[in-house]
Amino acid sequence: MASILDEYEDSQIIRHPVHPSRMAAANMIGITHSGFVNVRLEEEKPIFNKQRIDFSPPEKINHFAVCNNQLCMSLGKDTLLRIDLGKPDQPNQIELGRKDDSKVHKLFLDPTGSHLVISLTTNECVYLNRNTQKVRSLSRWRGHLIESVGWNKVLGSETNTAPILVGTSQGIIFEAEISASEGSLFNTNPDQYFRQVHSLEEDGKPAPVCCLEVERGIESKCFIIATTRKRLFQFVGRLAEGSEQQGFSSIFAQNQELLPSFQEFPVNMGYSEIAFYTSKLRSCPKSFAWMMGNGVLYGQLDYVRPDSLLSDVQVWEYTPDIDFSFNKPISIVLTQFHFLLLLPDRVKAICTLNGQVVYEDVFPDKFGMLKKMIKDPVGGLVWIYTEKAVFRYHIQKESRDVWQMYMSMNKFDLAKEYCRDRPECMDMVLAKEAEHCFQNKRYLESAKCYALTQKYFEEIALKFIEAKQEEALKEFLLKKLGNLKLNEKTQITLLVTWLTELYLNRLGQLEAGDPKNPLFMETREEFRRFLCNPKHREFFYNNRSTIYDLLASHGNVEDMVYFSVIMQDYERVISHHCQHDDYSAALEVLSKHCDEKLFYKFSPVLMQQIPKKVVDAWIQMGKRLDPKKLIPALVNYSQIGSAQQINETIRYMEFCVYELEVKEEAIHNYLLSLYAKYKPDSLLWYLEQAGTHASEINYDLKYALRLCAEHGYHQACVLIYKIMELYEEAVDLALQVDVDLAKSCADLPEDDEELRKKLWLKIARHVVQEEKDVKKAMNCLSSCNLLKIEDILPFFPDFVTIDHFKEAICSSLEEYNQHIEELKQEMEEATESAKRIREDIQEMRNKYGVVESQEKCATCDFPLLNRPFYLFLCGHMFHYDCLFQEVTPHLTTYKLNKLEELQKKLAATAQTTKSRHRPKEEDTVSLGKGQGSREQIKSDIDDLIASECAYCGELMIKSIDKPFIDPQKFDEEMSSWL
Repeated sequence: MASILDEYEDSQIIRHPVHPSRMAAANMIGITHSGFVNVRLEEEKPIFNKQRIDFSPPEKINHFAVCNNQLCMSLGKDTLLRIDLGKPDQPNQIELGRKDDSKVHKLFLDPTGSHLVISLTTNECVYLNRNTQKVRSLSRWRGHLIESVGWNKVLGSETNTAPILVGTSQGIIFEAEISASEGSLFNTNPDQYFRQVHSLEEDGKPAPVCCLEVERGIESKCFIIATTRKRLFQFVGRLAEGSEQQGFSSIFAQNQELLPSFQEFPVNMGYSEIAFYTSKLRSCPKSFAWMMGNGVLYGQLDYVRPDSLLSDVQVWEYTPDIDFSFNKPISIVLTQFHFLLLLPDRVKAICTLNGQVVYEDVFPDKFGMLKKMIKDPVGGLVWIYTEKAVFRYHIQKESRDVWQMYMSMNKFDLAKEYCRDRPECMDMVLAKEAEHCFQNKRYLESAKCYALTQKYFEEIALKFIEAKQEEALKEFLLKKLGNLKLNEKTQITLLVTWLTELYLNRLGQLEAGDPKNPLFMETREEFRRFLCNPKHREFFYNNRSTIYDLLASHGNVEDMVYFSVIMQDYERVISHHCQHDDYSAALEVLSKHCDEKLFYKFSPVLMQQIPKKVVDAWIQMGKRLDPKKLIPALVNYSQIGSAQQINETIRYMEFCVYELEVKEEAIHNYLLSLYAKYKPDSLLWYLEQAGTHASEINYDLKYALRLCAEHGYHQACVLIYKIMELYEEAVDLALQVDVDLAKSCADLPEDDEELRKKLWLKIARHVVQEEKDVKKAMNCLSSCNLLKIEDILPFFPDFVTIDHFKEAICSSLEEYNQHIEELKQEMEEATESAKRIREDIQEMRNKYGVVESQEKCATCDFPLLNRPFYLFLCGHMFHYDCLFQEVTPHLTTYKLNKLEELQKKLAATAQTTKSRHRPKEEDTVSLGKGQGSREQIKSDIDDLIASECAYCGELMIKSIDKPFIDPQKFDEEMSSWL
């Protein structure tokens, strides 16, 4: 049973039986060859697409010319038909008006499609312009049978041909010029001039000029190609500046001394024809094809070569089915990659790359023999005509299969050029090129090509491994890695790991030979560039443990360190330096990358070895380091380390405290401990500048006190006691050091005279009992004004004479006497003041005010005398109830409560006085007491209500900032106004 691939190949053979190259390409495509599967879902359009023109000529077509979408044909004997292909429905028919037996020999149409030259069999020529209907005779051309015309493509226009070349059947080349204008009175002919410039011969006899081609190159260089039946001539010359209008006679004159270069072929079939291919309009032809006796000569045109215009010339010999006796070739047309050969009954297309017939089209006999094939150089269409019909060929996608031919010729660059938009074809070309390079042992080039193909990765890798080509394998993997997308993470990881192994193998081989070998250094640089590639950084990072293992297995320490730096794995780098006792390098890495965690981790080791450099690095880091996290290392090595380590530790602690102003208690406590153990001179200074109040202190006072006490630093302990406000303990300890220090401590409790007196008594007792210095004791008495002689006398022993205290006792007695005098004076002043107050009270009782009958209340504006009222010294008068109502809202809560309580008591006393029964004697007494109490209650109420005028007193001043409407009742009051 046939496989799917076999069925596919059979279908391709049936579908394209006349294209062996395409069938071969189909056979080459398959899953085992590449990742592409070439499946054509639709039939590809043929390159040469023939179309018959819907045109039935009224007479037989004799000759045919087309250029720039202008078509001209000769019908019958005397008719000329012109058709603008842009307007095919508007043909133009012109009668030549010839009465003799002349017939049209050939038609020549210039590149613009404006100038038509008609050669007649009677050795005459007529001219017709596109814009006119009148045929004009070329009188100067009479007597010559025109075989070819070389048009001037540079200077020719629609009204003037500029200098052109004309070839005759007698081998003479004339230079002429035709103008479409009517001319002057004396010269009405369109031909401006007609002069001979050269003649061609074959075997010593004149030969007809079959074809003429004129091209203009760079630097005013002119090229002329002329052909006879079996010879091809080249004329090359340089035109003088500004001599373009003078024609081409100078070109031929430059070649008179030497015979013009020509190529000759022995076979003569009576005529020849040459065709040119131009890639772009108004550019020079790129290639040529000359149909002559024994085949087709085709090649490229090289305008730079000094010896010959023709290059890469090849001859395609006619196939055996072409027999000059009955089917000689008639015409030839050249395209980019093919030339089309016209035979009497068919058209053959031959590829110029390999000389193979790729297309053959047979015409039915009903149309008659094929007469001529013409290509429009502007439109690119190929025209073929018989006496009865006209055909047109569209040439499309001519380069479709060219890549296969170039590939078979091992011209891979050209093959890739023509299949850029076809990835499956590009893959085949790359695979073939890679295989070709591999067979020729160009392994690196082969690897680069294989990396661009879709062939199986394992197959190619094994191929290079079997050939023991590690460099080529590495190149293949690098290229493959560069072509992978970032989302193909597994593939990238595998390739990165494999390439690392290959690089390490290569480095190991080179290092074993000569470590200073330039190739070794170059390979190492290449390897490090590979490791640094930012595109693969993520994959290196995710797979770094494997890379480390590979580097370690090869013993490549330097590259392992380099890789660690790239991965920012500085911990590994520093560990490596520390293991190799290179502590300065480790610290350099630390300082360069400023990683705080690594500082905390490696500082203990480094502090033991290079303490000064480490502390310098810490200081440079500044606030980025947390000193508290460095304390473990400092504590460890300050206990067992050298003096240098201890000094450096103190230096860093001082930097933290004084420069960074660290407030951490642990830091200050540790610095205190260092000072206490190793630098006691700085301890007291530190305590003094640290502050004198507990809120300012950053160290632990109790810890500092215990530390100083353990080491016997009493003065420091006194200072700490003073900060802790333990003045008694401070004085007790200070007395063991210095009495003056104790005195300074005794004066500290300024607000507590009793404590101060107690402290000074301690000092006095110490001076008397311990130092037995009476004079110093007297100085203490004079230093503190709280102490008296009687306070310190008990401290003295009994045998001390009074002479030492004489002055003190006298001074004390004088003070007592003075104090007694001050008290007497104060008593006299108090007596006098009491007497004046009694007189003022008595005077106030006798004061009165006059109230007129028409006086009104200041609040309600009603007569004042109607109800109980108050009269104030300011002149304001209020009813009792009006003043009560005015003052009450402004009283405090306490006064309001007291006022309410007084009113209740007053009401209770009023009920008692209204009793109906006659009171007894004891009741009278009680009533009298009640009446007194009632008057006292009223007096208390007056003190609350009438203590001052409501309008002139403090109450009015306090009410200035109060709103007129209570905020709680504002909404209610506002709604009442709406």
